[in-house]
Amino acid sequence: MKKIALMLFGIAMFGMLVVEAQVKSISGTVTSSEDGTGIPGVSIVVKGTTIGTTTNMDGEYQLSVPNDAQTLVFSFVGMKSIEAPITGTTVSVSMESDYIGVDEVIVMGYGTQGKSEITGSTVQVGGEQLENMPVATIEQALQGKVAGVSITASSGTPGSVQDIRIRGRSSITAGNEPLYVIDGVPVVNSDVSLATSGSNLSALASLNSNDIESLTVLKDASATAAYGARGANGVIVITTKSGKSGEAKINFSATYGFSNDATDGPDVLTGAQREELFYEAIYNTYGSAYDFDEAGAKDFYESYPNTFGSDYVVWNEAGRPETNWQDVITNKNAPMQEYNLSASGGIDAMSYYASFGYFDQEATVIGSDFKRLSGALNLTADIKPTLTFSTRNNASHSYQDGLLETSAYFSNPRTTKYFMPPIEQPYLEDGSINIFGTSMPNPLWIAQEDIDDSKLTRIISNNSLTWDTPVENLIFTSRVNIDYQVYNYKRYRNPVRGDGDSSFGYGWVANRNRANYVFQNSLDYSFDIDGGHNFDVKVLQEFQKNRLLFMETDGDNFSDIGLTNLNSAGNPTAANSWFTDWSIASYLGMVHYSYNGKYIADATIRQEGSSRFSDDNRWGTFWSVGGAWNIHRESFMSDIEVINNLKLRASYGVTGNANIDLNQYQELLNFDSDYAGEGASYPGNFGNPDLTWETSHTVDIGIDFGILKNRITGSVGYFRRESKDLLLDVPLSLTTGFEEQTLNIGRMENKGFEAELMIDVVRMNDFNISIGGNIGTVENKVQELAEDINGDEINITDQTQRVETGHPAYGWYMPTWAGVDPQTGDELWYVDGEGSETTSNFNDANQVWQGGSAIPTLTAGLNLHIDFKGVFLDLNGYFAGGHKVYEEWHRYTHGTDVYSVAYYQGVAALMDRWQEPGDEGTRYGKIEYTGRPWQRHSKFLYDGDYFRLKDVTLGYDLPQSVTSMINVDGLRVFVRGTNMFTWVKDEYLEYDPEVDVSGYTELTQPPIKSVIFGLNLNF
Repeated sequence: MKKIALMLFGIAMFGMLVVEAQVKSISGTVTSSEDGTGIPGVSIVVKGTTIGTTTNMDGEYQLSVPNDAQTLVFSFVGMKSIEAPITGTTVSVSMESDYIGVDEVIVMGYGTQGKSEITGSTVQVGGEQLENMPVATIEQALQGKVAGVSITASSGTPGSVQDIRIRGRSSITAGNEPLYVIDGVPVVNSDVSLATSGSNLSALASLNSNDIESLTVLKDASATAAYGARGANGVIVITTKSGKSGEAKINFSATYGFSNDATDGPDVLTGAQREELFYEAIYNTYGSAYDFDEAGAKDFYESYPNTFGSDYVVWNEAGRPETNWQDVITNKNAPMQEYNLSASGGIDAMSYYASFGYFDQEATVIGSDFKRLSGALNLTADIKPTLTFSTRNNASHSYQDGLLETSAYFSNPRTTKYFMPPIEQPYLEDGSINIFGTSMPNPLWIAQEDIDDSKLTRIISNNSLTWDTPVENLIFTSRVNIDYQVYNYKRYRNPVRGDGDSSFGYGWVANRNRANYVFQNSLDYSFDIDGGHNFDVKVLQEFQKNRLLFMETDGDNFSDIGLTNLNSAGNPTAANSWFTDWSIASYLGMVHYSYNGKYIADATIRQEGSSRFSDDNRWGTFWSVGGAWNIHRESFMSDIEVINNLKLRASYGVTGNANIDLNQYQELLNFDSDYAGEGASYPGNFGNPDLTWETSHTVDIGIDFGILKNRITGSVGYFRRESKDLLLDVPLSLTTGFEEQTLNIGRMENKGFEAELMIDVVRMNDFNISIGGNIGTVENKVQELAEDINGDEINITDQTQRVETGHPAYGWYMPTWAGVDPQTGDELWYVDGEGSETTSNFNDANQVWQGGSAIPTLTAGLNLHIDFKGVFLDLNGYFAGGHKVYEEWHRYTHGTDVYSVAYYQGVAALMDRWQEPGDEGTRYGKIEYTGRPWQRHSKFLYDGDYFRLKDVTLGYDLPQSVTSMINVDGLRVFVRGTNMFTWVKDEYLEYDPEVDVSGYTELTQPPIKSVIFGLNLNF
């Protein structure tokens, strides 16, 4: 990596030296015609070239231009562009407002479009909102910034996958993840980890947010149909930074800070409380039969050590020491740091961007951290007057020291608080780690001895050649992209305590190599017809090939402690390898029409073939049409000065989904078994040769507006998406020998409203206040499912969720808790839902609908910006609601039995329990010395509504009078807080409310609350 850094820095220095030759220096000031103050951020470009720069905070600039340069072009959003002749070494101008001419350029993946001419629903987040964000994965930056987009963390472990749903769930059993496009090329950005029982790792963790120019979310069919069969779940377009010809610019940024858990989770019983409930359980269970009162429960317990053990006897004799296991496993004030260096610039024929970054974040739990080294090199060169070559390259190496999580794994340090009794001590008297012999291993020992290492090396190379053909306005582009990922995983379990003690140590090593190739060829043609008719036409051919190679081996019976490689395993237990590949071929046609910027029309058609389907059903056709009317550009609006922008837009289209396992259409034999040591095969897949595309039919209607010189801007929209021919895993009769078959059957609907609003409360040169927000709703309903031979609907049901027509997919479906019987202390349930008769026998309570699902029906974001003479304050918040969250592991922590008071560790809320006849309104029934089975019911189903203050940033841009003294172009210092405040609606939901799309609280790391200090230096 050191060689890569030196190479990137050397290229940057080369660019600086080239620019210095054969040029002259021009300087000046750009001011506002309204008040004469300097305007920061104005773009100055030498006419006919890409040589340029921008003004500083005082409106001043300095630019090196060729000796024969004649004219400078000044442009700024909201201002009229100016062309000024170069008559000397000083060129200063005054700019006038032009609010009607504002037209932000939006990156659409296969091209760009002015915002006023977009017919679909898109939202773009600029790179300035992504820089210096203390996040390991860039998609976290989108939370709360885009209406209709729900983003939840699967875990707070650094580098973990983020679950993203754009306008809800489009499929029931096929994939629901959006498509990611980097610099115009579809890529694979799924979870790269191999161990489902440990920390996951997002492929997006390999990207440095400081190298990102923008993120664009495409939501409706008009925007996503260009991606055909992969656009049904929405598209996230990532554009990396590129250089601009002109004076070389170097940027250095550094951040350092500390992190803690954003939420603490439920409090647990103290040792004294646990002992109290233990004796109460003894009395409630045995007091009547053995004729002793509650005071005699302790003596009864001590009389039967073979039955009850002697944990409390030992604990009392030791002086009743209590351990706060949460403190033991918490890495308080976990440090995180990031450093980035970039250079950009160029000459007439070439521009470049080069960067190097280092990111290091410790987890807020012992034994886990994440590190990343990254570098980027982007070059664009005019190798001939009509031929341009571009290459964008990103390389990174990520390391995640993970841990067991996502379930009740005893070696997971996060389970320790809820499973380890406080009467156990972490250290011996001599200060060494206490390797006690309970069912739970000491997490200190596990963090020291066990290994869960993930290493991901990723190289993305995107290369294109653009030919300005002899035909006027006809441009041909050929592109080749390679995304190469090498993932290595190592797991080791020590032979002393934990998951490896029964096998004298256990080791597993796995490698997975993924190569994703994309080849594109496209023609772009633009032409005008007299009268203001403008056409842009694109035709594109694309081929994508994905190859995946997997190898693993494991063994146990290690020769000694501390030897962790498999050559020290005395008993090799497995060796395995496999290879898969898939491919997609596509043909695309797009037409964009504009009449004087007033009337806009788009049409897109894409034919796509996927290797996931048979030859007869491989190809699908996807399309969209869209239109927009810029009402504010009509002549009858010319006298209405209060309205600066008013656009009506509508679109309809069909996109597809093929996100299922490979080879589902084939009847397969598996050959990964053995019979008496000989290779053997068995039926592996039922197959379905008629399998084909799942489709989504989407209508989108919206209004975009801007009033009072665009001081108030926003949009309001409605969408309806109907998914048809769902790729549904339908249960089969067990007589077939298979559990399920993938079929094209079923329909599902998502519909909702979205709105965005931004208000410039104060708009001045050195003082600005703006407040904005967004809100999105989504209503999900299953409309059709498969039927059995009797015509009855085949529902998908488990112990807590159900898929049935007329309800949201995977809606909550379980017995309903009815409280505690005040006379007996028995827990009660409704036999057939609330309002029916009650029963104390859980098996007599039927599952009923509880309302809602795990997907929020309402999401919202709120932002505030204030700046005054270089000092600025930014706040961003996020709300999600209308959904429900289920506490999955309540049997171990909320049980009124031995699981909470004898085996593991109960929550402090158990103290609100029934103790004697007449106790009313208690949360828990009587505590008994028994082991109850799983009883999943509505008592542990909570309202999921929450609000989180995502970011608070306070910073200062030093004035030029100061920066000029140290010979730099700009210097910013700031402090940023993340997840500083969390509000939860349901008082009983004590775990972090931001759970993954399953809706279950998992024993994973919660999101982090951090305070970061940083600086950003330009020179």
